[in-house]
Amino acid sequence: MGTGDRTDPGSRPAARADGSGHRVPEGQAPEEYGDHRGRGEGDDHEHRSRWPLVAAAGAAGLYGGVAIAILGNETGLVPPLIGVALAVLGVVVLLTGLGGWIEQAFLVPARDRDAAASPESRESYVSTTLLFLATDVSTFGALFVYYAFVRVGAWPPEELPPLVGSLVAVNTAILLASSVTFHYAHAALEDGNRRRFLGFLGTTLALGVAFLVGQAYEYYEFVAAEGFSLGSGVFGTAFYGLTGLHGFHVALGVGGIGVLCWRALRGDYGPDRETSVATVSLYWHFVDLVWLVLVAVLYVGASV
Repeated sequence: MGTGDRTDPGSRPAARADGSGHRVPEGQAPEEYGDHRGRGEGDDHEHRSRWPLVAAAGAAGLYGGVAIAILGNETGLVPPLIGVALAVLGVVVLLTGLGGWIEQAFLVPARDRDAAASPESRESYVSTTLLFLATDVSTFGALFVYYAFVRVGAWPPEELPPLVGSLVAVNTAILLASSVTFHYAHAALEDGNRRRFLGFLGTTLALGVAFLVGQAYEYYEFVAAEGFSLGSGVFGTAFYGLTGLHGFHVALGVGGIGVLCWRALRGDYGPDRETSVATVSLYWHFVDLVWLVLVAVLYVGASV
């Protein structure tokens, strides 16, 4: 019931849903069945998603624009307004891509609850998510390169605040725990254990929110108590640039997990309907991995 691809033994030949409500005999393409809607619908091309690529292009424009603006401010080689304009355009494209991605991967399936995702659909979303994350590696890599240039100069550039302490340890433990709970949530979904899935997914959401609160409190402590802010020299720029970019990614992930929780409570997921959970899980594990690199390179590394 509800999967759209099962029939009772001895009944008519096995059929599957073609996304339009028509029943299509198993192994027969919609075009062969008389559905002439054209390419892009009814075949596996309908599952190809362009939105992750749009979002990646917008992110590249945003971060590139910020870099150009900083370069222009510091060196005068380029007008800073060029960077600002590119960054604004990047934000628009990024939000458009994310909006289209959420609509296609989350909201449309939520409205069509009886259609189970095909293996081709799942593979397409997972592969485009991995491609998006690959572009994100280069984004973080650019800021790590900037930090490397900071370290090449006189070190430390000024008195540093106490970066390594109990707060960063707690935040790290929270984020690592959220990755573990997300893994077990996904495993429970694949096993068909709905209660366990909901419990672990809700715990993951709570841990993600707790991490954001912890990071906000860390910023407050640095600015109010230590006088360490974005304007505190080149290291301040590198620190808040990297941690702020990561925090932005965590916030997006928390939003995605929140949508998953909403849909899970509606009963939208099952062992054969977990594409959205798989893609958000990949993203969340990536965010956690980046945090570990940040702690090792930026927090611990700066204190050495």
